[in-house]
Amino acid sequence: MNNKRFHLSALSAAVVAASVNLQAQETSNYGDATLEEITVTGIRQSLTNAMDIKRDSSGVVEAISAEDIGKFPDTNLAESLQRITGVSIDRSNNEGNKVTVRGFGPNFNLVTLNGRQMPNSSALQSEGITRSFRFAEISAESVSGVEVYKTGKADVYSGGIGSTINIKTARPFDYDGLVASASVKGVMDTSVENGDSVTPEIASMVSSKFFDDKFGVLLAFSHAERDSRSEAVKTQGWVPNYGTADTSAIDRTKNPEGTYWAPWTFDVDVADHQRERQNGQLVLQFAPIDSVTATLDYTASRYDEEISMNRTSVWFDSSDGVTDANGTVINPSVQNDELNFWAWDYHFVTENDSIGFNVEWEATDSLRFALDVHDSTSQSQPNGEPAETIANTKNPGKLVDAVADFSSGSGLPGISFDDSALDGGAYDPDNIVSDLFQERGYQIENNIQQVQLTGTWDNLDDGALRTIKFGIANTDYQIDVYESQSFAFVDLGDLSEMGIDFESLGDFGSEIGNNSGLFPLLADYEASDFIDAVKASGQYYEATPTFDKVSEETFAAFVSMDFETEFNGYPIRVNAGLRFEDTEVTGTSIQNGFLGLSYWHSEELREVTDDTPSADTLEGEYTRFLPNLDASIELTDELVARASYSRTLSRADISAMFPSTSLNVSRPGGPFNASQGNPGLLPITSDNFDLSVEYYYDEGSYVSLGYFKKYVENFIGSTTEERVIYDVNGNPLTDPSVNPRSGCPDSSGTNPACMGTADDPVITWNVTTSDNLEDAEVYGWEFAVQHMFGDSGFGTIFNATLVDGDVDYDVYSTENVFALTGLSDSANLIGFYEQGPLQVRLAYNWRDDFLLDTRQSQIGGEPVFTEAYGQWDLNASYDVTENVSVFFEGLNITEETIRRHGRFANQLVSAEQYGARYNFGVRAKF
Repeated sequence: MNNKRFHLSALSAAVVAASVNLQAQETSNYGDATLEEITVTGIRQSLTNAMDIKRDSSGVVEAISAEDIGKFPDTNLAESLQRITGVSIDRSNNEGNKVTVRGFGPNFNLVTLNGRQMPNSSALQSEGITRSFRFAEISAESVSGVEVYKTGKADVYSGGIGSTINIKTARPFDYDGLVASASVKGVMDTSVENGDSVTPEIASMVSSKFFDDKFGVLLAFSHAERDSRSEAVKTQGWVPNYGTADTSAIDRTKNPEGTYWAPWTFDVDVADHQRERQNGQLVLQFAPIDSVTATLDYTASRYDEEISMNRTSVWFDSSDGVTDANGTVINPSVQNDELNFWAWDYHFVTENDSIGFNVEWEATDSLRFALDVHDSTSQSQPNGEPAETIANTKNPGKLVDAVADFSSGSGLPGISFDDSALDGGAYDPDNIVSDLFQERGYQIENNIQQVQLTGTWDNLDDGALRTIKFGIANTDYQIDVYESQSFAFVDLGDLSEMGIDFESLGDFGSEIGNNSGLFPLLADYEASDFIDAVKASGQYYEATPTFDKVSEETFAAFVSMDFETEFNGYPIRVNAGLRFEDTEVTGTSIQNGFLGLSYWHSEELREVTDDTPSADTLEGEYTRFLPNLDASIELTDELVARASYSRTLSRADISAMFPSTSLNVSRPGGPFNASQGNPGLLPITSDNFDLSVEYYYDEGSYVSLGYFKKYVENFIGSTTEERVIYDVNGNPLTDPSVNPRSGCPDSSGTNPACMGTADDPVITWNVTTSDNLEDAEVYGWEFAVQHMFGDSGFGTIFNATLVDGDVDYDVYSTENVFALTGLSDSANLIGFYEQGPLQVRLAYNWRDDFLLDTRQSQIGGEPVFTEAYGQWDLNASYDVTENVSVFFEGLNITEETIRRHGRFANQLVSAEQYGARYNFGVRAKF
């Protein structure tokens, strides 16, 4: 019987190095064997390496390896990960950003760097404060491989019930002597209007060993710039039972309460993006004696994005209209209102730093120990600047009538307006006055300190037990959040010096749909100029900030055992493990107490606070045991069957654990929305079962079919209850706008009569909080085929994931407390050719519609669905010499668009267009 297998060398398999020495060994019944060492790179070898990792792993593991030194398959890690069976992504500015695995969204997946948990921070308030990792901040050129653990393992840090994704970077001891690579790339984004049509990306890495290979140094650096434009039609949310509506068309068999939803706004946005990203890594390795290897590494990333956005919009305050059968108001209209002209300046800064130290000691031939320590920090807005600066101007006198058309469930809705009552029309600069400014954002510092001591014992004698791994670990997770949000209506008088201009729509949204039904002109001015004018007029103010902190400390201990034996002549491998974790959580909020609400403006009730900050602290604690059992059997030389069980957990989002009460929206006449956190949230736990069969029928070729089922407990959901909120003196907050007193509203804040009193109506708030609410089942099928067409150079990959469960969002229910975000089917089709100096790869990625969020921009409790999306990407390279190649990459070459909606398809949340992106450059290795 011939047994033909292709293996990575032990060192290369450990690091999935960019350039590997492959050992191909053939053994026959006659006992003779040959060993040949060859150097191989490229698409075929990258796929073969990944296949071998999948085949040789315990549990269900997928992998991607670099195709060469400094050459990862895609320019973005998330875009590479989406090629893996069961992995799909969400995009930000048409770039892969966060991942979903087996239907579990970004918050349910743990991302590690070289086995270490990485911190996260984002200044964007609309995203909330989560643990989900932003892949857009990491350059792909410095990565040697990525592993996706779909089943739990005792020796892997906990935190992902969807998966644990481990990003691997190279070490100097991975290579023989001096190696180096460098690439220079030009990025051409077809959407650019304001900015450079071609922006640079450079990446380099050099590694070498010294002093008889006892000391090694690796240095990697990359710099990337990208200019782009996004165009979108949006609404700020769909409000239940907002305004008045003719509901006679509602189908009461589906919507028995007759609930109707009206849009809050109709928006047309144009945003120009400028992004810079730097990544750097320094690794030092020292092996003073054969049995000891020490590694000191420092990894840093800097991410800076500036966005200048303008918006023309209408607010449907107290609108009226007619509903369709579902309850969507399809023709909302307002009379005696105005057009709004917004300007946004976004400035996002994120700094990530990680320093780690690792010592590996071979105590005896059979016993090894490893100590790993790291201190990693992610900071957003480290300079304290607001992340968003917002300005609004409008037409005066409320002389515009507007009506929208949301009757279509696809493409773009329409808007029409009558501005004949304005002399010169709505776009005449003389008919524009100042309205409001706003500054907001999170300043976050997320620090993770981890210490882990592990041991490995290998059985050098006969017996089924081959290896025992054991260890203890401590994780200190700290996050500090400074939240600022200043908001004020202002009167700036003459705006002529601000240079407010208007531009035609042109080919705006040409890929989204017909733009003839949109606003004819879009505003064009800078929010920073507006803020300068506010400061010059003496009307600028900064709201009282709030401070929130979560401290989470976890002690863990684990033991894991590997067995190898035979059953009726069939080789069997078993891994059994148990992980124990004890976690203590403390949540603290520091904020000034509420004194009441002031009737500040006809559209604003402003909270008034005292001058004495007070701290509110709550604590929680939980203990969990996380077992795993993985078994595989080689039914033939080519056929492997696999079964796995594991228990995994995911921890609550950070913003769900702040004890403070926040008044989110308070407008005269409502809505009145507030939120409060819950530090006592328990982790979400999942019992995972996997069955799969894999047929490895040729070098680099295989077929696999798998079934998985997850029994998930303690899903965290949002509950909204109506309740009264009290001031510092124990009195309920009241609404001073219902029966306004003389001189109110008053935007100066000096009129005490505009403060709420005990005689004013008590406000009933819709307060949203988080709790452990539901148990659920999620299940699905995974299918993959990877085939190399002999020596022709051609190959193909197809994979698909079908996932379902009792976690769907009921679009007709207004009492939804839980639904799983990210749940969707996905599929990939990849064709490639690699022969001689030429490599070409064409990939199509598809993801079905999915629930993105359970809250819209301004409306808590209302869902956001992302519609089905497919994208074509192209990659080609040509080796000019053995060490130099030129390459071309095309992303979203068919210029697909992204559309999101609320409960129903015609409840548009956003329709976005980005265009295609092309990269071209040269890569060298030495």
